[in-house]
Parts: sequence; C-alpha cells; structure tokens
Amino acid sequence: MDIYDYNRNAWTVQVENRNQWTLPVGQKEIDAALSGSVAVVLTPVKIVPQDWFPDLKGCDVLGLASAGGQQGPLLAAAGAHVTILDLTPAQLEQDRKVADQFGLSLRLVEGKMEDLSAFADKSFDLIFHPCSNMFTPHLDPVWSECFRVLRPGGIIMWGFTKPESLLIMPQKDDPNDFRLRYKMPYNDFDSLTPEEQTVYTRVNEPMLFAHSWEDQIGKLLASGFQLTHFFEDDWAGREPIDAYFKSFVAARAVKI
Repeated sequence: MDIYDYNRNAWTVQVENRNQWTLPVGQKEIDAALSGSVAVVLTPVKIVPQDWFPDLKGCDVLGLASAGGQQGPLLAAAGAHVTILDLTPAQLEQDRKVADQFGLSLRLVEGKMEDLSAFADKSFDLIFHPCSNMFTPHLDPVWSECFRVLRPGGIIMWGFTKPESLLIMPQKDDPNDFRLRYKMPYNDFDSLTPEEQTVYTRVNEPMLFAHSWEDQIGKLLASGFQLTHFFEDDWAGREPIDAYFKSFVAARAVKI
C-alpha cells in the first residue's frame, strides 16, 4: 500500500464527509482576521496566542500540510503573503473557495511535506504546521526542509500528537478503560492487524504514524532551531482519552 496515495484518497473522502478539518471559515472569522485578531489552531481546541506571531502584514507564510480552508485564509486576511502546501487537491480546493469568496490571495501547491523543493532557500518568515506530521513516516526531511526555506530569525509553529496516545487503546467492553497495547515504533500500516486496519480503511480514515518526542522536538532543534514556546491541548472532553492526559502539543521555535 502506498501511504501517500492512501492518505490523499482518505482526505478526499474526509472533505466529502465534511470532517471538521475540511470546513472552510466564514465571514465572521475573516472579519476578525481583517481587524487583526487571528484565531487559528495547531491542535484541536486551543487558539494559538497572538504573541506567538510576528507582524503578519507582508509576512511570507508557508502553511505546511495545512489546507482545508481554515488557517491559510485567515493569515492572508491578516495581511500575510500565504503559500499553502498540501498532499490532497480536495483540501487545497477548500482554500481556493475561501480565497475566491473573500477576495484573498493564496498560492496553492500540491506536494509532500518532506519535499519543499518547489521553494527556494530562505523563502519564508513563518511556517505554520498544524497537527499533520502524523501522516508522514519520516520527520528528519521535514525539519531540514523547513530550516532551509526559512529566513534567519524565521519562526516555525507546529502541532503534534503525543506518541503514547497512539499506543493505548480502550477495552472492547469498556471504551473508557484504556490499556497499553502497542509499542514504538508505531504506525497504523504495520502495527495494526489486518482486522484492526479495517476499522479505518472501511470508512477511509487517514492512517497515522507515531513519532517520538526526540523526532518531534529533539531533531527539530538539532536542525538549528531554538524552542521558544510550548503548550498542551486535548479534545476539551469530547474524547475518552482526555480523562487520562492531554494528548496534543503545540510548539514554537526560531531559526537561529
């Protein structure tokens, strides 16, 4: 199974099914961004603090694997020059619809997050990378490419899923009783049994990779970044796992 083809097709179905991460923003959100109040997320719920952002007016922003008609249009409405790179054309189309509706300028590029060869060195001031690197097997090329295309002093913001959240599963007879079931390295393609995989494949659910904390933070810092900000997030009580721990992280780093 080609993981990129599978996840590209899966996200196409998610657009058709109106997954929450495929629903374009509307007039209210755009108006707020036009006035300078940009409410975007890297993780499920918590809004990224305003002081994480540089001055967005004239800022060259790369929305990395962040199509869906949400973050990109709001950053553009706030005055940034926004490029969105995403694997799935259907998700990019959501951004195109918002741009056309509100007269925004967005550059839309289809591609993999590990390959930013479409962009020259030092092309961007900010990379906004919401919780999406769980859909790719290797983070080393993602971080090295992000470092390459950022200007000195440039900022990367990214969200990610804690690896342990993919290693525990609820008991069949009690969905609120989670037990450790899998070990690292983990991914849905290799760690699940064929029967377990069908839970995802029969509804075209994207398949995931669990990346270690070292891969998510240590290797990014080793690429030449300095960590500046950090917070945890969850589903605000919508998922049983929230009773155990916050399963998401958002972080900010600067290219030094």
